[in-house]
Amino acid sequence: MYKDEMIQMHQFLVYVLKYLEKNNEIQSSCSEYFSLNISPHHIHRTKAEHKHAIFVLSNTISEVILNNNADTGQSNVSTALYELVKRSRKELKIESDTIQVESK
Repeated sequence: MYKDEMIQMHQFLVYVLKYLEKNNEIQSSCSEYFSLNISPHHIHRTKAEHKHAIFVLSNTISEVILNNNADTGQSNVSTALYELVKRSRKELKIESDTIQVESK
């Protein structure tokens, strides 16, 4: 995916989160996303940062849906998304370490 497509996906997931927020109390579920301090409007952020935000948002949304509809039995989706979050967190850390080394 190109960076602009990632940003569009990020924006879409923010819209989904806002929709879910109207119907549910989900502030505590969104703490990890909010701690990233990145929004779709931050176009200067890297593609990897937006990708990580997308994974975190997707995981949060799946957990909210799972918690509100426990009878759906889709915990494997949430688990898979959580693994993507962990993997992208590692990739992002490696990338940020590389950037810091290059700037010295």
